[in-house]
Amino acid sequence: MANIIDGKLVAAEVTSKVQELAAELVSQGCPPPGLAVIIVGEDPASQVYVSSKSKKAKECGFLSLQHTLPANTPQERLLGLIAELNADRRINGILVQLPLPGHIDAGKVIQAISPEKDVDGFHFVNVGKLSTGEVGTAFVPCTPAGSMLLLERARGRDLSGLTAVVVGRSNIVGKPMANLLLASNCTVTIAHSKTRDLPAVCRTADILVAAVGRPEMIRGDWIKPGATVIDVGINRVPAPEKGEGKSRLVGDVEFAGASAVAGAITPVPGGVGPMTIAMLMANTLASAYLSAGLARPRF
Repeated sequence: MANIIDGKLVAAEVTSKVQELAAELVSQGCPPPGLAVIIVGEDPASQVYVSSKSKKAKECGFLSLQHTLPANTPQERLLGLIAELNADRRINGILVQLPLPGHIDAGKVIQAISPEKDVDGFHFVNVGKLSTGEVGTAFVPCTPAGSMLLLERARGRDLSGLTAVVVGRSNIVGKPMANLLLASNCTVTIAHSKTRDLPAVCRTADILVAAVGRPEMIRGDWIKPGATVIDVGINRVPAPEKGEGKSRLVGDVEFAGASAVAGAITPVPGGVGPMTIAMLMANTLASAYLSAGLARPRF
């Protein structure tokens, strides 16, 4: 039976360290780290995410600002707000909650955020740094960054020579995850739903990262014995056994089958999910330290 990698525990450890380092920064006479979150419209899921991010920032001792704009906000108004936050010395991180309404160009909005305040890691400057191996100076997208921490907890920091397969090629998870693994000296394959004989490719992996967005697509017999499996997927599926209209969360990996073969595996929920907000706090703290001319903290 696989070792279950506890994302809640690791996320709590990261958050605790962020709290300590934020307090230490303030004790040196610096302002607290500042995080500004922008939401456009009233999407219920986005409201929940934004609320949890703002709450966590306050728990960490940050200055937490939330800007809630109506769904019909003109793009220029949103870009103007970002320009104001770029110039606001109290703010170290700017996060625009996606998705945005259809009349707004999300790409243009993301690229308007100062790279030094891009704590989501989506600006082309940070993407370019990560893709060229400059991991130490890039802001890395929070989900891949959290996934790497979980992976290192399971296998140690030295991943040299291991074979890694990333199933999924999104700009948010798949590609940055592959670049992080490359920077850790893994031999990396990026696979996806169109990969020929995907099960055979997965079976080569010492490290298998599932980020394809299909419920339980990766079966237990696709897993190499002893492999470390990082399941990024969060999918809601019907759960009639719980009652009519009920649902449950599952990952991209068939957990029961995979956990019987893998050496270590993240569960869903309770694996990668909690790490995303924790790493957002870590990125914001790092931006504050850099702004103060101090060395970037490591986690």
